[in-house]
Amino acid sequence: MNALQKRMADLIRHEGPMTIERYMAMALGDPQHGYYMTRDPLGATGDFTTAPEISQMFGELIGLWCADLWLRAGRPPALSLVELGPGRGTLMSDVLRATRAMDGFHDALHVTLIDMSPVLRDAQAKTLSGAHPRITWAMDVSQLPSLPTLVLANEFFDALPIRHYQKYEGLWRERLVGVDETDRLIFGLSQEPIAVSGLGGTDGDILEVSPITETIINDVADHVARHGGAGLVIDYGYLQTGFGDTLQALKAHRSIHPLEHVGEADLTAHVNFQTLLHAVRKAGALPHGPITQADLLERLGLATRADALLRRATQDQAKDVQSAVARLTERTAQGMGHLFKALAFSHRDWPTPAGF
Repeated sequence: MNALQKRMADLIRHEGPMTIERYMAMALGDPQHGYYMTRDPLGATGDFTTAPEISQMFGELIGLWCADLWLRAGRPPALSLVELGPGRGTLMSDVLRATRAMDGFHDALHVTLIDMSPVLRDAQAKTLSGAHPRITWAMDVSQLPSLPTLVLANEFFDALPIRHYQKYEGLWRERLVGVDETDRLIFGLSQEPIAVSGLGGTDGDILEVSPITETIINDVADHVARHGGAGLVIDYGYLQTGFGDTLQALKAHRSIHPLEHVGEADLTAHVNFQTLLHAVRKAGALPHGPITQADLLERLGLATRADALLRRATQDQAKDVQSAVARLTERTAQGMGHLFKALAFSHRDWPTPAGF
């Protein structure tokens, strides 16, 4: 039992079982022992790999997506470019490199990175050193400048805390985290049922929700609806609300039980794109999609970019390019091209984003 798990067990002993939402928030964001506060989780030596780490092509195409929107929107002289959860800064680095030749685009940009991790903020500062003269960091959307805004969120919403409700003996109860006689963390159900109407379901069904996801996407879409611009969300998830438990933990690229190695493993859940769509519409922005990641990248010209790289690649480099294309667009049930979805949203006076 590590220090964070012991603290959780003590809290549960004194205050009672905690929600999965609180458990995830502590496991990921505890200032001393939280997963994202203490380590760089990315890459071969970390716990997972994101699309920008797989290939530069991903970020380059997203960069051209941004520049194309700016151009077709009339080249606004000041533009806020925002990334939620920028990881090591790899995506933003590729975006800025790919758009450097677009006349006037970088002159208009004010870049803001929203991240709570001090470790990753340091990594972003190193990655982006010299990439652009106006790069700042923020904790949330409320700190963004009042400018037309392009928002990028790649594998951001999957890491936000969730809550579970489970049907038991005909009634819905919240799924909670408690402890057994040895202080090992375990799942259980609230004693009091939750008043929920119209859900249906049978005993054992789990409804997964993420209030913080709804809040953030609403805030971002509201900002775009008020100030102009567009957003692009890419994440793994599902298109229709349904029953199921998608909470998962990854450590050293392997799945483990989500209540083990607390603060030492990544915790994620699949994103409900129906919820994102509802929040975008409610905020007054215009949604586009969702479509699969494979469709988006192919429509943005992945094959053309890969061909350009292959023409000057060594044999080993060519294998890497071909492997990256295959991985990013794989359309099997668990392949990135199918499992990952892309949702765009825009101000109603802005053009339809490329790919949608």
